[in-house]
Amino acid sequence: MRRSKAISAMAVTAVSALVLTACGGGEENSGGGSTGDVSGMAEGKAQEGDVFTLADVPEMDPVTVAIDDQFTAYNNDTADANSSYNNYVLTSVLAAPTLLDGNNKVLTNGDVMESIEVTSEDPFTVEWKIKDGAKWSDGEAWDCSDFYLAWLAHSGKADGFNVAFSTGYELIDQPECTDAQTFTAEFSQPYIDYKGLFSSGAILPAHILEQEAGVDDIMSVTPDSSNVSDVAEFWAGGWKGFDEDLMPGSGPYKIKSFDRNSGRVVLDKNPEWIGAKGGPSEVTVRAIPDTQAMATALENGEINVAASTQPDATAANTLQNLESQGVTYGSAPQLTYEHLDLNFDRIFSDEAARKAFFAIVPRQEIIDKLLKGVQPDAEVLQSIVFFQGEDGYQDVYSDKAGQGAEAAEQILQDGGWEKGDDGIYAKNGERFSIEISHNENERRQQTVEIIQSAAANAGIEVTDDQDANFLAGRVDKGDYDVALFGWSSEPFKTTQKNLYSSDGGQNWQGLESEEVDQAYEQAVASTKEDEARQHYQEADKALANAYATLPLFATPSMWGFRGIDRVYMQSYNGALWNVGEWEAAE
Repeated sequence: MRRSKAISAMAVTAVSALVLTACGGGEENSGGGSTGDVSGMAEGKAQEGDVFTLADVPEMDPVTVAIDDQFTAYNNDTADANSSYNNYVLTSVLAAPTLLDGNNKVLTNGDVMESIEVTSEDPFTVEWKIKDGAKWSDGEAWDCSDFYLAWLAHSGKADGFNVAFSTGYELIDQPECTDAQTFTAEFSQPYIDYKGLFSSGAILPAHILEQEAGVDDIMSVTPDSSNVSDVAEFWAGGWKGFDEDLMPGSGPYKIKSFDRNSGRVVLDKNPEWIGAKGGPSEVTVRAIPDTQAMATALENGEINVAASTQPDATAANTLQNLESQGVTYGSAPQLTYEHLDLNFDRIFSDEAARKAFFAIVPRQEIIDKLLKGVQPDAEVLQSIVFFQGEDGYQDVYSDKAGQGAEAAEQILQDGGWEKGDDGIYAKNGERFSIEISHNENERRQQTVEIIQSAAANAGIEVTDDQDANFLAGRVDKGDYDVALFGWSSEPFKTTQKNLYSSDGGQNWQGLESEEVDQAYEQAVASTKEDEARQHYQEADKALANAYATLPLFATPSMWGFRGIDRVYMQSYNGALWNVGEWEAAE
């Protein structure tokens, strides 16, 4: 999803003060088998400085791309739909003022934007200048009214939108369209991550909403307007699934068809796109949850690209061994972390239970058995806020997790738990019996099996709760004891506030911590990078001390492709971030 975004795992994230410098960048996998030099594919072909435009290349034949899970919604920014797998499809369908290359560099989208700039420091004001001629695939202008709708929906100032995140948008007090191509926002305080706003599917067609919600002009609707509820109702519910008439494209592609049962999505060219018009004439996106089956599909020629965010050593070995068949294999760290969220509204309201659970999770064993075949240098992640190699990364978890069964039992006994005749601890009549919930994913199932074995030795009963719909209807409702999934984030730390603050829209685990809240508030309000980083480190420590969420690892991507000159799996937007400049391989 997005973030933020949960990546089926998954709930997302002047350049950001905390842009990642070491997670990404296209390092090729050094495991068994030979790989192509994917590092050179991490930048766009026509990318120059801080501006991205699609390169002008010949059109090529249709391609088929496989991802791990299904596309479900055109509007990916509602709390109940927010998923990386929607984002992987929409990245080439819905234009944004900025995008990320394979090195996670924040770039201005030069195909649709003239500029993004701070026009005043006091009051802090930002201007987004749209290129004249930018259009939706139905011929309507992609303009300031679309930005205004995005602000209205994400601002958090009106009920009913069910928006997944509002960080940053809620600081905009006076949005204004000075003309059709210019959106100006005056902020209540400086906001260093302003380039993260309006990104990755946030901008939806205002003209469609006006038509369907019975609004003459979206610009006349404010959070206090009597008809804002009509706008919110359609925004939150009218863009589910797919309806071609209601869901035009503003990027180089549009959605041609979507089969809800199979999850198969077909994209074709946006006839109104003002940028370069090459790349595949059509793109079919298939959901193949079994990573080994995805690798086999590439081997058999059923797909052109296997793009997985769920690393699997067996599948990686298959892909690496297909070099003789013209397959190029790549693997790189993602802006995604696999973790375990504990639900404070159930058994884990008890602090001793949380501490004991942390103590029995054998994170190093999980890394050694499940990740080393994909990324030989994979390490346990010791932070929730930062990735390894990033400025600010610190180890705040190694003294809180993995101490083993004996330590866990001592924690429980000190906390008033007693072991029953069945060998399971109990307190106040409640057995320490929990489910670890996750989507259909073999690696996650194996993760639970490893935890089950360790927990049994400490008198804790763990059941594997595998549900194909867990990320599409349960996790956002807090329907779990422990949720095993991953957050995928753009390189903007401000978006984390929504995940872990007491009133955060994606704080599904019921965490309430004054220390966490205060640290994030101070970080978001900071105007200097060093100051913000210090407060994010404080938030990191406070989260660890709350025993709320346990990081496992930064999830490496793995991908293979054939018949295309270059494919790089961007760590947040997936493989299709630059599909409009793919060419047939020589």
